[in-house]
Amino acid sequence: MVSPVRRCSRTACARPAVATLTYVYADSTAVLGPLATYAEPHCYDLCAQHSERLTAPRGWEVVRLAVDPGLVRPGTDDLEALADAVREAARTPARGTARPEGPPEGADPMEVARRGHLRVLRSPEQ
Repeated sequence: MVSPVRRCSRTACARPAVATLTYVYADSTAVLGPLATYAEPHCYDLCAQHSERLTAPRGWEVVRLAVDPGLVRPGTDDLEALADAVREAARTPARGTARPEGPPEGADPMEVARRGHLRVLRSPEQ
């Protein structure tokens, strides 16, 4: 059974990861920031202890990005807006109701069609 909690990438460390380390080789920089949304093969997830003790090779710089606890999780307003947008996009028109084929009058001339909040735009070459 695999644990849904991401673990520290350091060998023999089983603590949960709280930060992600990324190397920018071109700039000789190690960037330590909040835990990435997805585990990436070229990044390293670190626990609190290992992220605090992190040092970089000689000549390298460590950039530590602060984590704002208020931004870690979306607020209820964000979730409600997302749910409303999904509901609107999923609505189907009532039977017998014609859906307009083209853009509404006064709309962007590049707009070809619209469905809910999504728009189809004409290619600039045309």
